[in-house]
Amino acid sequence: MKETDWRFKVANREALIGVGLAIFNFIWWFGFAYGLGSRPVEEYTYIFGLPDWFFYSCVVGFLLMVVLVIVVVKFFFVEVPFDEEEDVR
Repeated sequence: MKETDWRFKVANREALIGVGLAIFNFIWWFGFAYGLGSRPVEEYTYIFGLPDWFFYSCVVGFLLMVVLVIVVVKFFFVEVPFDEEEDVR
């Protein structure tokens, strides 16, 4: 039985981290957009001229995701060589 290449394990782990970040981003966006945005318009508060739900879901969410992606790539992703390894026996 041939052993799975270690690069597939690394790629699978990094793909799962990426999916986790995407799910976190959606939950963040959905929570603020529909949580704060479901109020009547008269009750909205504004930050820099934007409704608070939009500011937190889109502006702060975007900045948070940029920081999270940079941290994840810097500390959790590893460089993987793409050249074929010769079967040395």
